Amino acid sequence: MNENIETNPLLDRLPPHLQQYIKPQNYEEYTPINQAVWRYVMRKSVSYLSTVAHDSYLEGLQKTGISIDAIPSMYGMNRILKEIGWAAVAVDGFIPPNAFMEFQAYKVLVIASDIRQLEHISYTPAPDIIHEAAGHAPIIANPDYAEYLRRFGEIGAKAILSSHDNDMYEAVRKLSILKEAPSSTEAEIEAAENRVNELQAKKVELSEMAMIRNLHWWTVEYGLIGNVDNPKIYGAGLLSSIGESKWCMTDEVKKLPYSVDAAYQEFDITKPQPQLYVTPDFSYLMQVLEEFAQTMALRKGGFRGLQKLIDSKKIGTIELSTGLQVSGVFTEMITNEDNEVVFFRTEGPTALSNREKELIGHGIAMHPHGFSSPLGKLKGINLAIEDMSPRDLKAYNFYDGERIAFEYESGIKVEGLNVTGIRNLNGKLILIQFTDCTVTYGDRVLFKPEYGTFDLALGKNIVSAYAGAADYNSFDSIHFKSETLTVKIPKSKEDKALEKLYAQVCDYRTGKNNDVSLQKIFDELTENHPKDWLLLIELFELSSTQYASLSKHILQRLEAMQKERPNIAHLIADGIELVTN
Repeated sequence: MNENIETNPLLDRLPPHLQQYIKPQNYEEYTPINQAVWRYVMRKSVSYLSTVAHDSYLEGLQKTGISIDAIPSMYGMNRILKEIGWAAVAVDGFIPPNAFMEFQAYKVLVIASDIRQLEHISYTPAPDIIHEAAGHAPIIANPDYAEYLRRFGEIGAKAILSSHDNDMYEAVRKLSILKEAPSSTEAEIEAAENRVNELQAKKVELSEMAMIRNLHWWTVEYGLIGNVDNPKIYGAGLLSSIGESKWCMTDEVKKLPYSVDAAYQEFDITKPQPQLYVTPDFSYLMQVLEEFAQTMALRKGGFRGLQKLIDSKKIGTIELSTGLQVSGVFTEMITNEDNEVVFFRTEGPTALSNREKELIGHGIAMHPHGFSSPLGKLKGINLAIEDMSPRDLKAYNFYDGERIAFEYESGIKVEGLNVTGIRNLNGKLILIQFTDCTVTYGDRVLFKPEYGTFDLALGKNIVSAYAGAADYNSFDSIHFKSETLTVKIPKSKEDKALEKLYAQVCDYRTGKNNDVSLQKIFDELTENHPKDWLLLIELFELSSTQYASLSKHILQRLEAMQKERPNIAHLIADGIELVTN
């Protein structure tokens, strides 16, 4: 396996707040058992999926250079993905949803580099390299789907979360880690499952991120394509799950025509899905995405958009009608009788931008404690300040070095010394700076001279509201990193002995060592590792063409194990079928 790092220009463009999630793949840490798990799942999947997956899947496996016999190297994947305009990075399990979406917007696949345990070979709730590399990567070779994924990331990254979303993210991440950690106790897993169930049972209004996550789940993860009577699979969750890829094709799973209604259909990550959605083609996915985007605060702004940001308690951005963008943690708004925002406030570090570029001198160093401003039209003046010509500004005394007092239609009053104004590229005023300034609303003082310089944001209304900062350089880290880390378990003496047997079989199969005794490995496996079945499948495959007697004994052992362990009988049967066919 070529371990030389191949650069990909897309990775060089990633901003620092996304780079913090990238970790080394550490290919050498994959054990011979891990490699055997990959090989089994891929052989079974490709064999079955060739008949039920969208044509892009098998074509994509070849284009993306994903091997059936070995876990892919991230470096090799990047070398090949570069040819279709994408890249891949390794991360530590689940990452925050906005960050995940933003990676997609940059055309970078996020790949959890860990691999599922043998015990969870059919399905795991934790993201792993089988799901990410074998599920997601092949389909992006289809140009229509790749553009949908990029556009989905671009819109999804702006979706506003709720505090409930944050709690759910942490709970699901913890559960997925515990389920894949061999040292986890039943009590720990049960407690984590109860926490997820408790959060799922809460009757809370779906946030934008919850709805965009639902759309992502029913398309990118669990999507079907074609018609409801004879669909094909394209969702990565189905493509990477031996069990669900078969289950989803049965009549027990309800097939529904895909529409924007899927945004309101929640899911349970711990269970097979009772219904799935079928899109007629990949182009239709974009149509539904745009339909949903029209409902988002990103497109609608207004008081509802600002309220979503206040409820999220996370860094977000509002854009005013002048193009001025304010990024920070929003804490307050005042509205008039028409529910128009006439005043807003942030607390803590705040940055002002225009066209996603921070205004010089208006970063968090200038506004470390927050920012506030009235909005709307002035009382008795039909012309908005931002629409005034230089002659109008002078007539209404909006002139540098002049003291001025004026009142908004909302009743908010501003009085102070006009210092200077900032204009955008079109020459429109977007900010006026005052000193010795007082801002009042009835009996309430909104700003006092002792607070320092007052920057008046100009704009009649809020045209957009979205998660994150307008300029990602404004803040050290827009997204948070979870404190729940994936678990690395020390290997026992028995684990190491079993891995050695897997390694010997791999060397024999690949021709690295033809002197290996399959009979000796079978004897040792039967005596010291009687519960292991996957290596028996590999031995059965290798002995079936040359050692009839040994092959017969292995098959008898596999058939006996099917009776001893009915919970894995189907996996053994699938393995036998792979060899005999």
